[in-house]
Amino acid sequence: MAEQESLEFGKADFVLMDTVSMPEFMANLKLRFEKGRIYTFIGEVVVSVNPYKLLNIYGRDTIEQYKGRELYERPPHLFAIADAAYKAMKRRSKDTCIVISGESGAGKTEASKYIMQYIAAITNPGQRAEVERVKNMLLKSNCVLEAFGNAKTNRNDNSSRFGKYMDINFDFKGDPIGGHINNYLLEKSRVIVQQPGERSFHSFYQLLQGGSEQILRSLHLRKSLSSYNYIHVGAQLKCSINDAVEFKVVADAMKVIGFKPEEIQTVYKILATILHLGNLKFVVDGDTPLIENDKVVSIIAELLSTKTDMVEKALLYRTVATGRDIIDKQHTEQEASYGRDAFAKAIYERLFCWIVTRINDIIEVKNYDTTIHGKNTVIGVLDIYGFEIFDNNSFEQFCINYCNEKLQQLFIQLVLKQEQEEYQREGIPWKHVGFL
Repeated sequence: MAEQESLEFGKADFVLMDTVSMPEFMANLKLRFEKGRIYTFIGEVVVSVNPYKLLNIYGRDTIEQYKGRELYERPPHLFAIADAAYKAMKRRSKDTCIVISGESGAGKTEASKYIMQYIAAITNPGQRAEVERVKNMLLKSNCVLEAFGNAKTNRNDNSSRFGKYMDINFDFKGDPIGGHINNYLLEKSRVIVQQPGERSFHSFYQLLQGGSEQILRSLHLRKSLSSYNYIHVGAQLKCSINDAVEFKVVADAMKVIGFKPEEIQTVYKILATILHLGNLKFVVDGDTPLIENDKVVSIIAELLSTKTDMVEKALLYRTVATGRDIIDKQHTEQEASYGRDAFAKAIYERLFCWIVTRINDIIEVKNYDTTIHGKNTVIGVLDIYGFEIFDNNSFEQFCINYCNEKLQQLFIQLVLKQEQEEYQREGIPWKHVGFL
């Protein structure tokens, strides 16, 4: 780190640039990146360029270099922002928030994990068993959410397909005492269809590749990824994530967090149900659609702990209310296929929301008496899904991109508008910078 401090390349803070133009900005960013400096300040904002490889700049030695330092004392780094947020929260007893924004594949999810690891490392390590337990829960929750909410895309092998805002609660001494996760807009359409070169959510591949023969047999599954219609598009793709290894890591994390064995087994049953649903086919007898393979219906009914005839009815009929009358109307073949896919997406979304709720039940602040211990404060970390344009953009992608545009407006407001208003208030001569 001492070497990095003495060998800064270009301008470590874009605010210090003599002339501000896009070519100058990009040239400075390129120079720093080529010299291994992936972080650059813009005032209190840090710009990060994803190197797409592991760098040795997040270890304990680096943490110690940033712990308790002021923002500009050390070279630009994610840890400088994390430490500044923590100090501001502790000194002023006020809630703070770190917003992570960027295109898909920019490294937002990894950044949020490093921020959490930094906060866990600097908060009174090893002094209180309960604090250590809470920190462990918060860190373990990441890999569970990634398994069920992340997927391989053309830009990123571990792309978040949902938005996440995590609150970390601290007591009056600045130790973490709990947390809460809000999830936004899971890309549930990925359950049934993926772009060429992409995969569905990691959880399906991890179950099939990492599940024991006994588990797979109980779920009526085979290890062959290409056997299942919903995930066969990405079955042969190379991915840097080892699905078999991650299956065990996620299962262990769920146990540590506090998921009961029967709850974990139920999660596997729901994943298996979705895989079997994708293999359901409908045939037409006259004008009447029928399910081609009754055995698959029986398996789905068994996994969902319900009756076969109820599953069959749900797949072939819809209930229509006309005034006081309620009638069951039979689907066409197209409607039945659409209903099956909607059913699969809805099940997965509810599973994901249940997992988030279950984690929140375990990590939320408990038995904290504000009259005795004082107000608890919060650091929020926002890891939103990245901006992306596909050949065929779904409504979900429109919402994701719209959210990113609104977030960009927030950055512009913070970086430009508020700064210029401060110059005006203090009577500092300045040249107006236009922005949208």
